[in-house]
Amino acid sequence: MDINFPLVLVVLVAVTGVIALLDRVKLAPARRSRALAQCTKNGQAGLADESVIAGLAKEPSWVETSKSVFPVLLAVLVLRSFLYEPFQIPSGSMKPTLQIGDFILVNKFDYGIRLPVMDTKIISIGEPQRGDVMVFREPRNPSINFIKRVVGLPGDRIRYQGKDLFVNGEPLDKKFVARFSQQSVPYSVMEETHGDHVYTTREDMSLADPRTQREWIVPEGHYFVMGDNRDHSNDSRYWGFVPEANIVGKAVAIWMHWPDWGQLPSFRNNGAIQ
Repeated sequence: MDINFPLVLVVLVAVTGVIALLDRVKLAPARRSRALAQCTKNGQAGLADESVIAGLAKEPSWVETSKSVFPVLLAVLVLRSFLYEPFQIPSGSMKPTLQIGDFILVNKFDYGIRLPVMDTKIISIGEPQRGDVMVFREPRNPSINFIKRVVGLPGDRIRYQGKDLFVNGEPLDKKFVARFSQQSVPYSVMEETHGDHVYTTREDMSLADPRTQREWIVPEGHYFVMGDNRDHSNDSRYWGFVPEANIVGKAVAIWMHWPDWGQLPSFRNNGAIQ
């Protein structure tokens, strides 16, 4: 069962905020009035000091808890909705750039300010650029977040031929870095340059998937994305384009690596995402 965390967070902020406000304007004064009335009834009105009245007017635990957690929840909501949001890499589709278990920060404002839950853009700041690593909601199942590299902007002509990527008829600059083998499957690591980004990709030493050998024209308001692990990535070559409305943000940094509970977290991968 998928939990809509942004919705849950918004609801919690709203509920605790209303309770805190209601207590300030109505509940707390009412408790103080009842405390004074009790002192008067007991003949202590002139003797009761503020500590006595405060003790009698003590707020219930549910009000105290709401007032305590409201500023924390509000800060978390503002941070993850408009500034930065953490994500964990669940698959190897972005190897060697991102490893399974990498924890990353996603910039939420580079591509515009969006309302939480509704994801409606209210302030346009910038747009994705070629080579950016972008987090987005998967078009076929928006409850799932994907992370891929932007290779095509609206209007671009994208062609994938063999293991080479062409943008508007021009091949991307690609250089051989090294050759390795994993589970008896040899693969090459290549250095690719796209826009202002220089990064590494992984290519199996095998024939290219014939389903990917084609050309696409990116429609307006959409983006073409691919994983850096070119032969092991479920991306635009298979299911099409990413609508602008599905964009979550730009992946900017790795801050921790923790693949599973059986291992200690490490910081060996920390740094900016190229």
